[in-house]
Amino acid sequence: MAGRINDDDVRAVRDAVPIDAVVSEYLQLRSAGGGNLKGLCPFHDEKSPSFQVSPSKGLYYCFGCQEGGDTVDFVMKIDHLSFAETIERLASQAGITLRYEEGGYTPGRQQGERTRLVEAHKAAAQFYVEQLDGPEAEIGRKFLAERGFDQAAAQHFGVGYSPAGWDHLVRFLRGRGFTDQELILSGLAQESRRNPIDRFRGRLMWPIRDITGEVVGFGARKLRDDDNGPKYLNTPETPLYKKSHVLYGIDLAKKDIAKTSRAVVVEGYTDVMACHLAGVTTAIATCGTSFGGDHIKILRRLLMDNASAEVVFTFDGDAAGQKAALRAFEDDQKFAAETYIAITPGGMDPCELRLAEGDDAVEALVESRTQLFEFAIRQIIARHNLDTAVGRAAALEEAAPIVAGIKNRSIQHESAVHLAGLLGILDTQFVVRRVSQLARWARERGRGAGGDQRGRGDQRGGPGDGGPRQRHRGGPEAQGAPAPPRGPRLDLRSPAHRAERELLKCALQHPQLVSPTFDAFGADEFTAPPYARVRAAIAEAGGAAAADADYLLQVRDAAPDDTVRGLILELTVEPLALPKRRQREVDQAYVGQWLAAVRLQAVDRRIGEVHAAVQRLGLHADAASLAALQEELRALQVYREGLRARGAEAL
Repeated sequence: MAGRINDDDVRAVRDAVPIDAVVSEYLQLRSAGGGNLKGLCPFHDEKSPSFQVSPSKGLYYCFGCQEGGDTVDFVMKIDHLSFAETIERLASQAGITLRYEEGGYTPGRQQGERTRLVEAHKAAAQFYVEQLDGPEAEIGRKFLAERGFDQAAAQHFGVGYSPAGWDHLVRFLRGRGFTDQELILSGLAQESRRNPIDRFRGRLMWPIRDITGEVVGFGARKLRDDDNGPKYLNTPETPLYKKSHVLYGIDLAKKDIAKTSRAVVVEGYTDVMACHLAGVTTAIATCGTSFGGDHIKILRRLLMDNASAEVVFTFDGDAAGQKAALRAFEDDQKFAAETYIAITPGGMDPCELRLAEGDDAVEALVESRTQLFEFAIRQIIARHNLDTAVGRAAALEEAAPIVAGIKNRSIQHESAVHLAGLLGILDTQFVVRRVSQLARWARERGRGAGGDQRGRGDQRGGPGDGGPRQRHRGGPEAQGAPAPPRGPRLDLRSPAHRAERELLKCALQHPQLVSPTFDAFGADEFTAPPYARVRAAIAEAGGAAAADADYLLQVRDAAPDDTVRGLILELTVEPLALPKRRQREVDQAYVGQWLAAVRLQAVDRRIGEVHAAVQRLGLHADAASLAALQEELRALQVYREGLRARGAEAL
């Protein structure tokens, strides 16, 4: 059984790795104001950014799907890791040596499965790189040189060579402490009659990295005629490698994709190399599969669904390339970005083009792009006989839906006019009306299907009125216990709810400013039960006055269920409602106005309760009881006037 990681080391890992640095490995982040960052949520599809990161708090929260947590929670969720595996990965990045409570450290026994597979791939990649310098790999070096790649290019992309023998890599990794079971599970080896053998033998090797730069698989190119395998052999599906979830070159291209708002999709490993060396550093490629929905999600998070962003597909001009382009166009509506196609001349791929005509030709290819919808329209029109009325009508009915699907309305209108000209239809307005009709029907179908119902959590009550979320470390919900009851809807049009929400945000985000006054507030001063439960969690964690470096973690741990934990995260990450005219710094005056507002509302409620009690006593009331109520009423009214006049000073 694996040893338990030392608590101090876990705390050190949490503190050492900034959450914005980790999250930005997976998606583009932009300023959201108030020191927060925002991006497209990696855990659900959305059209506008509702995912926010608070670097100062070390937390993230999505106001659309209510996923949230700290750096550890994020990595666990996005990479499907256990808690221990996540700590081990982050510790490795931060250069922290972990201590295990139960005896000495034995990597093969104590590291998590995924961590072990990553380490095996890292070692294998280095092994293959070293083999490329040997005599046997001369054929591989020649292959690269013939395609314009020198030693520096091979090193930049980590290209290596797998020896032709049966078990060179297996024996090497066994010497590093990896078991046969781990080697087979990783896809680096395969079973044979006696012992595992290398999966890749006598081939040129490209390491396939995920978006964070970790090697998760390999692409292997056949070099010899006596190799009876396929031209390209990829790692099989493993716990690390899912071909529909990886893009070759994404680790190198992600920053420039986010910076330039452009991604260039090519068809092979050498094409990615050629593009990057030619200056097109946003090039990426799929790994043995067609470009699909999961690849789109990766790019959308980097492009931030910027309507002016571009995705450029490069395909050969032959029939297969045209078919691939039309298949890519089927997913056009999944992008907010505009999609383009760049047809390589003479059937050359980018690698061949660079070799024949130089780096400038590759850059020119990308710049000569054509919008993908225009390419699709021309392909459709080419299938019909436009010399006949029947042919023109059939072409219109097939091409008009494509024009109707163009996201930019002004371009849609121009393209409808252009379509009429391509078809030779003199009544241009007839074509424009037909396209407009189809576009309207498509919009109505979208609304009828529910459209995009996602929104900010504070507009619909957030996790306080929604179902519970699974907690990564396991809570009562994870163990099959009944889910906590759904909280009442939080009506933020209510001044009371707005004030309570803002005060709790202040207490979580700036505890030093609300203490010690806030700690004297009772949970009964919060009218919304979800807010009362957050107040109780703060009290159980020691209150705002006792806030230290672990304050937020202690408050979250004090929450009774995942619903309250989710609301705590939401309130911690949500920006304060500072007026635009104010400086963005939170001060004592801002916090004081919410302390006074919540207390004033509580006093008003109590005054109403006392008035009602006096009325219930009636004319025959006990004199002592009536006098006590009237005295309380007078005291409350004086207190209320003081709060109205002097605000937080009267608390």
